[in-house]
Amino acid sequence: MPNPTLIIGTILLINTWTFMLFGFDKLRAEAGSWRIAESTLLGFAFFGGSAGAFLGRRVFRHKTRKEPFSSHLRQIATFQALAAAAGAGWFLV
Repeated sequence: MPNPTLIIGTILLINTWTFMLFGFDKLRAEAGSWRIAESTLLGFAFFGGSAGAFLGRRVFRHKTRKEPFSSHLRQIATFQALAAAAGAGWFLV
């Protein structure tokens, strides 16, 4: 049985890091400097940081209308929600 504290801590760490990446990218965009690749932002969202990505978009008002980035982020969040529901169902059986 996985350690729930470790799982929750890991998810919080990934989401915090993803949130910070959105903030750093916004600062870089405003400064006209080097940017964080969209694939990196989506990669962190895919590996558990989708909540941090959505919060970062809202707080920093960054990449809110960018397509196909927005669609990809919604697809990642949908996949994670379905995977979490399936995992929860598996544990309940």
